[in-house]
Amino acid sequence: MALTRISLQDIKDLRRIFSSLRSRNYRLYFTGQGISLIGSWMQSIALSWLIYRLTGSVFLLGLIGFTSQIPTFLLAPFTGVLTDRFNRLRIMTLTQVFFMIQALALTLLVLMNQIQVWHIIALSLFSGIISAFDVPARQSLVIDLIDDPDDLGNAIALNSAIFNGARLIGPAIAGITIAIVGEGMCFLLNTVSFIAVIIALLQIKIPAKQTVTHHADFKSSFTEGLQYTFHSVPIRTLIILLAVLSIAGLPFIVLLPAYAKEILHGSSDTLGYLMSALGAGALLAAIYMAARRTVLGLGKIISTSIGVLGLAIIMASLSKVQYFSFIACFFGGLAMILLLSAVNTLLQTITDEDKRGRVMSFYAMALMGTLPIGNLIIGSVASGIGIPYSLLICGVITLITAIWFALNLRSFRSYIRPIYVTKGILPALPDDIA
Repeated sequence: MALTRISLQDIKDLRRIFSSLRSRNYRLYFTGQGISLIGSWMQSIALSWLIYRLTGSVFLLGLIGFTSQIPTFLLAPFTGVLTDRFNRLRIMTLTQVFFMIQALALTLLVLMNQIQVWHIIALSLFSGIISAFDVPARQSLVIDLIDDPDDLGNAIALNSAIFNGARLIGPAIAGITIAIVGEGMCFLLNTVSFIAVIIALLQIKIPAKQTVTHHADFKSSFTEGLQYTFHSVPIRTLIILLAVLSIAGLPFIVLLPAYAKEILHGSSDTLGYLMSALGAGALLAAIYMAARRTVLGLGKIISTSIGVLGLAIIMASLSKVQYFSFIACFFGGLAMILLLSAVNTLLQTITDEDKRGRVMSFYAMALMGTLPIGNLIIGSVASGIGIPYSLLICGVITLITAIWFALNLRSFRSYIRPIYVTKGILPALPDDIA
């Protein structure tokens, strides 16, 4: 009898993992993104390998990361206002078209053997400008795609799952493709993959009642979003936390091409395996987050995952053996997605709907906007003191951040409680709400 109960519970948990796919709009989005993101990860690996093959410079790896993401830091607060004022679905559809054009330009330049470093920098900057519009629209669009608001956390987790499932598959394919036919084919496959997501987005139908008309001028809307974000202690804390980690912790990924070649003495397939290990850990984390039934306990997940991330980066810095490095990347990917999914879910849960686009633009600014600064710093530091010491510094700073958040977790919870009560999530909350 007990075995029967366990079996039935397991079936219910499995259905819970995919609950948001019951919504037609989200199902279309999920399918299109699943195809497109594999191509995007192939392009990401091919681009970093191309840069390192052409120049042998870890500084330029950091510079490319900087140029591809700094526009998000500069523009996201303003594009967030547009996200709240205009149709999010149309904005995202347009960004996918421009991403496809960028990928096509890379494809032609590489296949025609005309590619130069300045081309890559310019196209990376163009991609960053597109991302500044895409990320706030994408993050705030999710809740419009699901029929049941209770599926929000599940949808966010499944976004992470599909993103990191692609991270698992794309880099492995890219590593093999680069070794056989070169980087150009990766860019071509990415160009074609955008067709899937564009078709999916064009088929999505969002009820007109979800469109909100804003009469305030742009400056007033921006000021309102800024004040709302940074006057809220929990929102402000999460944004600052992400900014610190994006500068000092997450940039370790930008060094992986050089790490694969110089430290592990591997080739493009080694880089693909490292990225796939990251993706495997991240996929496991995303499935776990999708199976969770409640927003309670997210604070503990954030605190623990930052600590695990710091330890994983330190392990990678000390490793010169591929298998140990793969293990470190696995736990690094696991910790990153636990962290990012928990923060994303928490932010979207406590944010008012009419300010969601603006808050998520600051989320994008903290996560993707400050990351290029971290990429540039770590690329410069690695050029001076070497890759292992640079990774060690990233890991230690991440661990210190984990300790800081853990020490302030009780205070953080006290600010979350009344918001949950106001939103009717629980009539009364225990001490371990977050």
